[in-house]
Amino acid sequence: MRRVLLALCLLPLPLHAEGLATAKDLRAAIIGNTVEGSMMASGGYAEFYAPDGSIHGKDYDGRWSFDGDRMCFAYGEDPPACWGAEISGGKVVWMGASGEEGSGTIRAGNPSGW
Repeated sequence: MRRVLLALCLLPLPLHAEGLATAKDLRAAIIGNTVEGSMMASGGYAEFYAPDGSIHGKDYDGRWSFDGDRMCFAYGEDPPACWGAEISGGKVVWMGASGEEGSGTIRAGNPSGW
């Protein structure tokens, strides 16, 4: 019995009950950094997520926010679209109702100067 308990103590804990990152985890990993990747519905992206809630890309801007543990993105007059996320090291996988909908690599800071 002790061996079983010891083995259970050594297992990694999930970030969230569903394996998704919490808003706190997302803030720590993404805010103040740039994510470069691709979304299945819209293609490639590279965006800096400023601490003031703004998003800066090469030729556009937007706003980020949180809805519970989902990160939300709004561009122009469009309503925000929100995703849960799995974070592993410097990678993020954006999860929607149908499962994985995109992914990206987290880059420290704002290397493109947006």
